[in-house]
Amino acid sequence: MYASLKLETEVSLMLLDSSTKREIAIRIAGDIVLSDNVGEAMRLWRERFGFTQAQVARKMSVSSSVISDYESGRRKSPGVNLIRRYVMALIEIDEERGSRVTSMLSRLLSGSEMLKEAILDMREFTKPISIGDFCRLIGAVLLTCKHSSSQPILGYTLVDGLKVLIDVPAYDYLRLYGHTTQRAAIFTNVSRGRSPIVAIKSMQAGAGGIRPSLVVLHGISEKEIDPIAIKVAEKERLPLATVSDIDIEELIRRLRSIHA
Repeated sequence: MYASLKLETEVSLMLLDSSTKREIAIRIAGDIVLSDNVGEAMRLWRERFGFTQAQVARKMSVSSSVISDYESGRRKSPGVNLIRRYVMALIEIDEERGSRVTSMLSRLLSGSEMLKEAILDMREFTKPISIGDFCRLIGAVLLTCKHSSSQPILGYTLVDGLKVLIDVPAYDYLRLYGHTTQRAAIFTNVSRGRSPIVAIKSMQAGAGGIRPSLVVLHGISEKEIDPIAIKVAEKERLPLATVSDIDIEELIRRLRSIHA
């Protein structure tokens, strides 16, 4: 089934100039087809692009209930043709809006396999959201630079902190920023929080001061964080927040429910 889907997707995208877009479409379609829950995978990709069911349905010339039924599992698994059209709709809508998500995905495709494995979720917002509102919506507590709560961010990158620090080559770090550095860098699988902050400080030195607008540490509380991490963040004027009372699945759900 996947071989047939890959062929159909490649043919349908022949009119697009970028081979990268073809690869993106194939990767998305393959992820959906190979998922244990096809409808859930469809929904997660739609949310990653930031589109509503109505927007995708309109592009596909079907009713919103059709998309809802497939995503919820009320209808049996969609066939190759519908998945192809679904993926095409995501890419075409994104292209009409400036290719924000496909540009981000193309950066990931050109990165190392270790980088791809370290990134758990990544999204570009269609409109800015303030640091304060972002923290509130995911349940994070801002610890440093509280005066920066009104500053905007345009996306987020959620990574496995341990994999980034151990496995990802330093030259791949900038790819973590996706389409813009004006984003939240969220680290999970960290023990005390010092390593991500030190890594970001080091990365700034080698990248002309480039850094995220907000750093969020998942899985540790304000009391558990290394005081040195807070001191370094304060000295670097880097907004730092923690979110400790939810698991990774709930964090991703909250991130993807942000309508921005």
